[in-house]
Amino acid sequence: QVQLVESGGGLVQPGGSLRLSCAASGSIYSIYAMGWHRQAPGKERELVARITNNGITKYTNSVKGRFTISRDNAKNTVYLQMNSLKPEDTAVYYCNAMTTANPYWGQGTQVTVSS
Repeated sequence: QVQLVESGGGLVQPGGSLRLSCAASGSIYSIYAMGWHRQAPGKERELVARITNNGITKYTNSVKGRFTISRDNAKNTVYLQMNSLKPEDTAVYYCNAMTTANPYWGQGTQVTVSS
């Protein structure tokens, strides 16, 4: 099993920045990719960004050039740096770990972009 603990959400004004963190523990050897998804009220959960064990990244089009996903293997932690935030980025952000067996999810952290 893999446990994921997220932190870093909050309220920010449009144009501001936030950094989300996701620390993994447990059977981390089985993880081959980690990412962030988000779910806004009334919408389906969508992939925001993903990073593989060898550093290959993928972003949804709406965040390209604004968000950056990175990982610190020594700390088993993945980060999502979010810049130039827009009101439409408001959502609950979930950390996700893809393993050889099952996907795992964090509890979610609220990001609200509002003036």
